[in-house]
Amino acid sequence: MHLLTADEMRRIDRHAIEDIGIPSLVLMENAGRGVAEEVLALAPRTGKRWLVMAGKGNNGADGVVAARHLANAGFRVTVLYAAAPDTLTGEPAVQRDIARKLGIPLMAFSDGCVDWRDYDGVIDALLGTGTGGAPRGVLAEMIRAMNASGKPVVAVDIPSGLDADTGQVHDPCVRAVKTVTFAFKKRGLAQYPGLAHAGEVVVRDIGIPAVLADRFGVSVFELGEDVYLGRLGVDPLAERDPAAHKGSCGHALIAAGSRAYSGAGLLAASAALRAGSGLVTWAAPAGVLPPLLMWRPELILARLDDGGRGDWGGVDPAELLEHARGKQALVIGPGLGRWEGDAAWMREVLERAELPVVADADALNILAEGSAAGEWPKRKAPTVITPHPGEMARLCGTSTAEVQRDRIGIARRFAMERGVVVVLKGARTVCALPGGEVYVNPTGNPAMATAGTGDVLAGVIGALLAQGLTAAQAATLGVYRHGAAGDRAAAKRNNPRHIAAGDLLEEL
Repeated sequence: MHLLTADEMRRIDRHAIEDIGIPSLVLMENAGRGVAEEVLALAPRTGKRWLVMAGKGNNGADGVVAARHLANAGFRVTVLYAAAPDTLTGEPAVQRDIARKLGIPLMAFSDGCVDWRDYDGVIDALLGTGTGGAPRGVLAEMIRAMNASGKPVVAVDIPSGLDADTGQVHDPCVRAVKTVTFAFKKRGLAQYPGLAHAGEVVVRDIGIPAVLADRFGVSVFELGEDVYLGRLGVDPLAERDPAAHKGSCGHALIAAGSRAYSGAGLLAASAALRAGSGLVTWAAPAGVLPPLLMWRPELILARLDDGGRGDWGGVDPAELLEHARGKQALVIGPGLGRWEGDAAWMREVLERAELPVVADADALNILAEGSAAGEWPKRKAPTVITPHPGEMARLCGTSTAEVQRDRIGIARRFAMERGVVVVLKGARTVCALPGGEVYVNPTGNPAMATAGTGDVLAGVIGALLAQGLTAAQAATLGVYRHGAAGDRAAAKRNNPRHIAAGDLLEEL
C-alpha cells in the first residue's frame, strides 16, 4: 500500500481533475459518500444523531456531502461551520446550497452553541491534508470541544491537527475512533503518534486511478502481501524446497555477546536458527561461551581467543574474519560491549568482510563515532543497520526527539547517504533502502518493548540474508515476521502487556 505526503496527494488530485478530466465535484461526492457509509457502520453502536463540524475548504465540503447521505439514510444531522455559512465560496458553497435546499440545519460555531446531549457522534471535517501548523482560534475551540464531548469522532481524510506527512500531532488535535482517508493512505496515518489519534484507518476509493501513485513516483509503502509480491519480489508464505538440507539453507555467523551481555548473543543466534538458517555459528570471546553451552545445543560455537580478557578487546579481527569465510551473512553487535580501540577494530572487520552484514546495538554505537566525523566503512557487500531511535540519533548527530519527529525522512536520508539499508526500530518500524524506497511495518505491539527483542530481530534478518534474500527483502520480511511473532506471543499471555524476548523465538 502506498503512503503519500500531502503534496503528493495534492499533485495527484490536481492531475486527476485537470489532466484526466474527472470533475472535482464527482471526487467530492464519492468522498462524502464513503464517510457516510463508514458512519453507518458505526450507527448500531452509537445512534443516528450526528453533528458535522465543517471547515471552509474542501474537507468541510466532503463533510457536508456525508451529512446529505446520512440524512437520506434517516439520520438527524446538523452541520456546524467554523465560519458563517454565507462566507463560503467555490465548491464548499455549492455543497452548502445543496444541503440548505434539502433542509439540513446549518450553523456557525459560537460559545455554548452545542448541547452534546443532542448528539451521538461527530464528523470532523475541519482541516484536511493541505493545512499545516497548530489549529488556532475557532478551529482550536471546535477541536477541543469535540475531544471533550466524549462522543465518537469520525475524521474526514485526516484528524484535524495531525501532520499528514510525519504523524506528529499539534495542540490541539482530534482524537478519532475512525479516520476515512481517500484514494491512498497518508504517511501520518501509518506512524505514531498520529496513528493513536486516527483510530481505525479506512482507505476509500473515490475514483482516482491507483496507477497514479507510481506515475508520480511515490516511494513509501506499508508492508503487506501485495507489497512483498509486487515490489519486493518475495513470497512471505513461501515454503522451503522439499529437497532442502542444512547446507542449502544458509550459514549465518553471529558475532555477539560479552560477559555482561552474553544473553544478547544467545538470543540473536537462537533467532537465526528459528528463522530458518540451516547452520548458525555463534562467535564470541572464549570466556563468554562455556556457561551457555547447554542452552542451545544446535549452535556451532566459535571460541575466539581473547587473551583471557573475556571481552572483544582481546580478539584479533583476523580470527573473526577467518570464521566468516564460507558463511552467507554476519550479524555483529548484540551485547558486544565497548573497549579501547573498538572503532578501528570494527572498521577493519566491516571493510574486510566480503559477505552481507547486519550491524546492531554496540556495533552501531561504535560506528556512530566515525559517522559523526563523516567516516563510514567502505563495503562492497550489502549492509543492514538496525538502530533504535537513540542509536539513530547518535549515528546522525542529532537528538532522539528529532529522529522521532520524522522517522521516515531521517531513515531515508541516512540510507541514501551511506548506501545501507536502515531498519529504524520502534512502533511502526521503518525500513529505508539506499535507492530511496521506504517501507513501514504494521506488525508488532507495545509488549515487545523489552530487553532482547532487538537481538532477536538482528538474528532473524541475518538468517534471511544467509538464505539468499537481498538486503531489502531480508530487512522488510524480517521486521514483519518479528512483529507478527510478537503479536502471537502477546496474544497467548494472560497479561498481553508483558512478554519476554525469548517468547518470540517459539513464534517465529
